[in-house]
Amino acid sequence: MVPRSPSVNEELRRRSQARLLEATVELVDEHGYEATTLADIADRAGAARGLVSYYFPGKRQLLQTAVHRLMHMELARGLEREPRPEGEETGRELLARAIDAILGLARDRPRLMRTHMAGILTAEGFIQCPEQQRLAGLLRDTVTRYGSEDPETDYRLLRALLMGAVVAVLLPGAPMPPERLRAELFHRYGLDWELGLPPGEEPPDGSHAGTN
Repeated sequence: MVPRSPSVNEELRRRSQARLLEATVELVDEHGYEATTLADIADRAGAARGLVSYYFPGKRQLLQTAVHRLMHMELARGLEREPRPEGEETGRELLARAIDAILGLARDRPRLMRTHMAGILTAEGFIQCPEQQRLAGLLRDTVTRYGSEDPETDYRLLRALLMGAVVAVLLPGAPMPPERLRAELFHRYGLDWELGLPPGEEPPDGSHAGTN
């Protein structure tokens, strides 16, 4: 038998990890964090139980990586959606799409995103991983194209504002409407309501978006 090349082995590892991350998102979204075991994740992914522990040190790290991957994919999909923005409005349109992508996840996958945010706010905190770095790279590039003169600082501010908005949408017992939070973020960055994927023709009453 001819040994597999390093590139083939790397591709197999990438696919195995992707299946585990996809299975994690699906199961936590369906059943919640506590009810999802590493064995369940391995079974859903069609992988050996030991493979999960080989790639990830624990379930919390696995979940954060899985959600960061999902956020990266959703953000990339939103930024690359046709028609691609052109001209002077490109940076503002991309920032609007970025905000809509993250708020959309909070709106559409509340159990998953609430679990993710709860993990970040525990003692384990924010876990750095390649998927998080890819997500950060897209957000940093977005604020650069928006016109930032200090992309690193402005990326961190945007990240903080988006995290705060997600928490506000998901806060048990006192959630904020995503539309109102969108309007506030759009006002903060001078974005017109019709940019991105607006949930309606007009911003919520009493709020202002854009500069006009």
